[in-house]
Amino acid sequence: MKSWVKMTGSIMIAGALVFGLTGVSSLGSKVYADEVQRNVINVVGKGEISITPDIAYLSIGVTSQAETAQAAQKANAAKMQKLNDLLKKTWKIADKDLKTTQFYVQPNYVYTEKEGQKVKGYNANHTIEVAYRDLTKIGQLLDAASTAGANSIDNVRFSVENSDQFETKVIEKAMANATVKANAIAKAANRTLGIVLVVNQGDANDSIVYGQREMLMNSKSSMDAAGPTAVEAGEVKVSTQLSVQFELK
Repeated sequence: MKSWVKMTGSIMIAGALVFGLTGVSSLGSKVYADEVQRNVINVVGKGEISITPDIAYLSIGVTSQAETAQAAQKANAAKMQKLNDLLKKTWKIADKDLKTTQFYVQPNYVYTEKEGQKVKGYNANHTIEVAYRDLTKIGQLLDAASTAGANSIDNVRFSVENSDQFETKVIEKAMANATVKANAIAKAANRTLGIVLVVNQGDANDSIVYGQREMLMNSKSSMDAAGPTAVEAGEVKVSTQLSVQFELK
């Protein structure tokens, strides 16, 4: 009986020792984690460069009205065919650089107190996006499209066709900006900056951002009165940002 009691006592003591060591280990991990958290700096670095665009995206469309949906669509198709012939044959624009962005045929509603809402004819619209690389001739192209029947020219968007060549440069600028900020914070705290621990770039859709310039064109008559259309490409901006965590010594 005494032997059984002693054995139980030994087991209980051993269990207590194991529990005690586990508690010390957990406490040590927490202390270490807290220490790490107190010795880091988190900053956001931004990089941006201005470059000359090499491509423009033109939104050009035709709109027609008729008493029936079929008539509106047929009239619009004829206008679009004329516009396509101009772009492909005269301006030598490849099929890959022409993309339909909007197409619809919809009723045109009118309202009167006597009859309420009624359909009065139909509107048809077909809009394409034209990728064009000779930026010195954009105004001439838009004037020619208007003459050919385009009556819906929404905007001109300038960009860079191959963005990969600029991504490394803006990332380097963003990292340099983050380092400058982190050094300033460390100096103000009478500490020194250590190694980089973590780096995160913005979401893939946000990492490279292009500026754009829009040109609104209200009517053909306004263009005729002002003479040839002049469109300036200017510059576009390529930018990114990095979230960087540094060690603080």
